[in-house]
Amino acid sequence: MYYHLYEMNRAAISPLRAAADATKLFYSNPLNPMSHTTVGRTFAAACEVFERATRRYGKPSFNLPETTVDGRQVPVAEQVVWKKPFCNLIHFDRALPESHARNAVKQPTILIVAPMSGHYATLLRGTVEALLPHAEVYITDWIDARMVPVTEGSFDLDDYIDYVIDMVHALGPKTHVLAVCQPSVPVLAAAAVMAARKDPLQPASMTLMGGPIDTRINPTAVNKLAQDKPLDWFRSNVIMNVPWPQPGFMRPVYPGFLQLSGFMSMNLDRHVSAHQEFFQHLVRNDGDSAEKHREFYDEYMAVMDLTAEFYLQTVDTVFIKHALPQGLMMHRHERVDPTAIRKTALLTVEGENDDISGVGQTEAAQTICTNIPPSMREHYVQPKVGHYGVFNGSRFRKEIAPRIVAFINRHNSAQTVPFKAKTGAVAR
Repeated sequence: MYYHLYEMNRAAISPLRAAADATKLFYSNPLNPMSHTTVGRTFAAACEVFERATRRYGKPSFNLPETTVDGRQVPVAEQVVWKKPFCNLIHFDRALPESHARNAVKQPTILIVAPMSGHYATLLRGTVEALLPHAEVYITDWIDARMVPVTEGSFDLDDYIDYVIDMVHALGPKTHVLAVCQPSVPVLAAAAVMAARKDPLQPASMTLMGGPIDTRINPTAVNKLAQDKPLDWFRSNVIMNVPWPQPGFMRPVYPGFLQLSGFMSMNLDRHVSAHQEFFQHLVRNDGDSAEKHREFYDEYMAVMDLTAEFYLQTVDTVFIKHALPQGLMMHRHERVDPTAIRKTALLTVEGENDDISGVGQTEAAQTICTNIPPSMREHYVQPKVGHYGVFNGSRFRKEIAPRIVAFINRHNSAQTVPFKAKTGAVAR
């Protein structure tokens, strides 16, 4: 019902949004003398703030048309090389010169598993950009659940793990998997399942960044909320059916707008201040500062729905039962046994000021993966960064990304040519 009311409210204020947008254009038009005055800029700023605060933000683009490889600019094209109803696998195909292609054996294949926790995979644009000069990069592009018809079936944590295994198989031998935040658990579980099956395509390495492997360690406000509420509370209060006329009509989901409300409430004063500053930048005609605000919130406000079964199973398994670190996690009918992992190198990365996954929660993977040799494991805590800074920003580019690249290169076989997934391949 709340989801329907939310959609009705959006429809009801759409004329006001249109009027605000038109008013902004009128007062910001350089042919209008008022646009050069403080009064005119104030009217335009107020209208833009209102329009942006009430719009639904669409899925952003990666917008990575080129990268630098060995000092040379090369074009980059996005290609979907694998797809299933709830995920597309995107390859950032670099047009490398022939001289470089002959040495492609030295370039590792990296599968970035993006979080399925509200935001789109484009939140990891900076992660992709930093790794592109050094590797063949693929990323999971999760589909908004409200866009998937109910006829496509359900999607839960077990399906997520199966998707990861299928993608590793599609990319072939010596694939390096990098998980940011929430997927640290299913990625580690996928590696454990593959190891227990003696799968010949086990990942060469896995990098877990700011992930909730063991949320009993240094619990954050997010962890405490999940721990304090029974699973039925989440089922009753945050699960809703997708309204008509969305393609996923009647699919039970955890709506994106509820997730966004939760994200913003954690630092509400900071967001209010940011919008006040944005208004002042517009009035002062400080275009650069205003554009930085737009870029950040265009990404931050773009959210997607999660399937109810995936969300509830994740809350129960990861945050309530702590099943993985206790050795109780099951993947369908198999026990997830991290001690089975012997051939996959492990790098864990944390941020000193992370308020989503506390320090020590990701490092717990090093404790439970007891049979990975010491020479194949490494842990790093980045000083002075929060959750976002673990995978984005200047410190990530200068200090974290080089460590990831060096670790992957150390565990990348020079004798094995990475398998390149066929463009347009479709898995069902």
